Amino acid sequence: MSVVIDENAGFCFGVVKAIAAAEEQLGLSRSLYCLGDIVHNNEEVRRLSNLGLVVIDHQQMEALPGATVLIRAHGEPPSTYAAAQRLGVKLIDATCPIVLALQKKIREGYEAMRSVDGQVVIFGKKGHAEVIGLNGQTHNSAIIVSTPDDIASIDFRRPIRLYSQTTQSKEEYNRLIDNIRNAVANEGTSDFVAYNTICSRVSNRATQLESFARSVDRLVFVSGANSSNGHYLYEYCLKVQPQTRMIASPEALDFEWLKGVHRIGITGATSTPRWLMEEIRQSIISVCEN
Repeated sequence: MSVVIDENAGFCFGVVKAIAAAEEQLGLSRSLYCLGDIVHNNEEVRRLSNLGLVVIDHQQMEALPGATVLIRAHGEPPSTYAAAQRLGVKLIDATCPIVLALQKKIREGYEAMRSVDGQVVIFGKKGHAEVIGLNGQTHNSAIIVSTPDDIASIDFRRPIRLYSQTTQSKEEYNRLIDNIRNAVANEGTSDFVAYNTICSRVSNRATQLESFARSVDRLVFVSGANSSNGHYLYEYCLKVQPQTRMIASPEALDFEWLKGVHRIGITGATSTPRWLMEEIRQSIISVCEN
């Protein structure tokens, strides 16, 4: 039996940047506040909590004037920066550069649409931290579309600028674009522009995962339950390798499912730490090889 970890698995660089910023500050002060979970992985959040990272929400920040607060890779709306300035809160901004660029693009698109009675549409998960930050660039006036078929709230007679949350499915985004184009053609407007704003790390991961998933007899997909990226990549793996299961920690391993298997693969979301996959690998080896 061999147990192999996908060499391309692990944190994306945006998450690496945010965690490095947190660890650096914690090394100086042993205490740091973070607006929301720094990453959608409970095991990594627990590790950083043990180092002194305290997760707070926006309401709790109001009671912490003068504190130091980390903005995670997902980014924040302009209102958060305004509140921090009012409270004298020092911000450590670890927003992913790709998300920052998208925020700027949406802000510019919103200004352009205002002058022509147009609409900004964002393809993303309603209530997701990144989407909240993106919508904030439009003063929360964007139309949030969660599925390719969820287009009833768009006025196809008016100009449209379409953007995607960086971690959405490329296939679903392309289907949404086709659906809007068809509706636009029927309604008569010609001013529809869709921007490619999905992170290449996410879209390329699917291709990388396909060959890895096919190379193993069982695939253990490690991800936090609240990771959008994790659910997308897990569903992709499942199509390629039906013998795939998602777990969040070593305690969730089904050793009976793994016993007697020739080659076991371990991979995960871009929010899954490498150390956790290593821990799961050791658990499998210690039980299944005995």
